[in-house]
Amino acid sequence: MNAPHRHEAPSLEIDAEAVSAYRVEEQIGYLIRRAHQRASAIFETVMRDFSVTPVQFAVMTKLHDLGPTSQNQVGRLVGVDPATMFGVARRLTARGLVRPTADESDARLVLLALTAEGTRVTEAMKSRGAEVTARTLDPLSPEEAATLVRLIARLG
Repeated sequence: MNAPHRHEAPSLEIDAEAVSAYRVEEQIGYLIRRAHQRASAIFETVMRDFSVTPVQFAVMTKLHDLGPTSQNQVGRLVGVDPATMFGVARRLTARGLVRPTADESDARLVLLALTAEGTRVTEAMKSRGAEVTARTLDPLSPEEAATLVRLIARLG
């Protein structure tokens, strides 16, 4: 029988040159977080009339694209964990934008579909969606923006 897995303490060896050269403002995580803050603020401004979060928007647009889809599948497609997806589906259902139903072929699955109101709202949001991207990428040239989008897509 294997011994329980133990985490080793991190090495506390310090590289003084690395410490001196480190600038948080140059680190990819910091830069992505700042870009995300910019994109989120722009999203909130552009989509203010709809009172949705970026995750709710992603779920609704994915349902608009695919039609009825299992709750787990749509969660995977938009990159959210099952617990978060459960809450998103519950809130969208409470607002009358999404309708959950049992899958006829597998009652364990919950299918989500946009309601007529959900379709109307999603189409209105999608008509403004490109504005969020354009405003977020506005400081870049068209070539830089295309390169950035292509490279970030590779990281995800």
